[in-house]
Amino acid sequence: MTDQSAAARVSGSAFLQGHIVRELEAAIGRDRVTTDAGELQAQAADWSWTSKYIQYSDLQLPSADIAVRPTTQAQVEEVVRIASEYRLPVVPRGGGSGTQGGTLAVYGGISLDLTALDEIIDIDEESLLVTVGAGIDGPTLEDELNKRNLTLAHYPGSYHLGATIGGFIAARGSGVVSTKYGKAEDQVVQVKAVVPPGKTVTTLRVPSHAAGPDLLQSFVGSEGTLGVITEATLRVDPLPEARGFLSFSFPDIFAGIEAGRRIMTNRLRPAVIRLYDEADSVKLKDWVGTPFTGTLMVIMCDGAQELVDYETKAITALVESAGGTSQGPDVGRIWWEGKYEPYAKGKLPQPPLMYGTFDQVARFADIPNIYRAKKKVIEEEFAEYGARYTAHLSHWYDWGAMLYDRFYVDEPPTDPAEAMSLHDRLWDAGILTGIEHGAVLNDHHGVGIKLGRFMHKQYGEGFRLLKAQKDAWDPDGIMNPGKLGFGPPRR
Repeated sequence: MTDQSAAARVSGSAFLQGHIVRELEAAIGRDRVTTDAGELQAQAADWSWTSKYIQYSDLQLPSADIAVRPTTQAQVEEVVRIASEYRLPVVPRGGGSGTQGGTLAVYGGISLDLTALDEIIDIDEESLLVTVGAGIDGPTLEDELNKRNLTLAHYPGSYHLGATIGGFIAARGSGVVSTKYGKAEDQVVQVKAVVPPGKTVTTLRVPSHAAGPDLLQSFVGSEGTLGVITEATLRVDPLPEARGFLSFSFPDIFAGIEAGRRIMTNRLRPAVIRLYDEADSVKLKDWVGTPFTGTLMVIMCDGAQELVDYETKAITALVESAGGTSQGPDVGRIWWEGKYEPYAKGKLPQPPLMYGTFDQVARFADIPNIYRAKKKVIEEEFAEYGARYTAHLSHWYDWGAMLYDRFYVDEPPTDPAEAMSLHDRLWDAGILTGIEHGAVLNDHHGVGIKLGRFMHKQYGEGFRLLKAQKDAWDPDGIMNPGKLGFGPPRR
């Protein structure tokens, strides 16, 4: 075993780093290993405000010492084996479209770029399953599935920002049609993952079984802290025959929440329900072009034409019974056709503007109080900074919905330390207020480093059990350390 104290000094030891680089080159190829400073910074970057602000301020992101880009399962095993021997952190990376600082290498080590694992391995049209490498991106896979009249009905906002299948699964990602088709954890059937000290685990061929605890769901949402997802089998669906669009206005957000509750508790399944408060509908008009401001709900139903006709009629009756006023199909259709516009280049918020999306999820009974309390704490406690609060509800469940609420500060402090402090205080206020009123920490963006400090508050004694699983699967603590509230590697 390599001397631990020497391994701990890898960032400062040119000799030891060179030795490790050569060992990695021998294992996966010289062209697959780099220590180039620019590439290391690129590998550390994601779409979080923190990452964007550090770059805006011409500061250096906390990056790995070495970046690798393996092309096979065996090569990933070799990278994790070498990292285990030297007790070096491993930071898995997909398309870098996350928003929680999951790619920041706060303890250095090896950045493991998985985008070369991009093969479509099998399309099982009989079982409606597709097996792919974890590094394939959504649009590439979708193009191939569409040729067979199939779809992976997972269309996140990061769809055209490089998001990969492995990233969807690792963060429990969600797409715009999740209300009908489910989130990543509902669509994934099986994974392969490499765990320390460089061994592959393959979960069972189907997820619904009574063969003990489900290993699959341990990897789902683990954000690289338990192992590296390298391959996945996912459920696919036939492309829908038809789509139907609806839109409604409401006197306030609470009437809209009640309308959504009635739809879901009557077990109707539109593919999309999006409910915007007045502040967010203004941004929607600017970004997408919907000809409406106020409290707005857009709905899309899909499937066979008879099903679409039935659902749109039944939903209209339920929404109107809750106080909704129809705005016709065109607003919903405009929203659908422009759903990626908010993520287009130049439209996403950018520093120096300060912003953050809380993305919490709760039961129907709790959502109104959560909305009121969070809006109050952001706009009143941070009034001196002109903080603004907007919200929409975009992923709906049998029991509740996700509140995609965001804060904005137009003119944050110019000093980076002060700006970062304000950013974290806003997050503290919003997240802790949400948890206090019954919200769960996060719906689908993940935890990363940004929300790690809230995990003990969210789970209580349960977090000790999560840490015990992490310690058992990753005894040296090398897998994406510092994320999900877990500590540094053991050196």
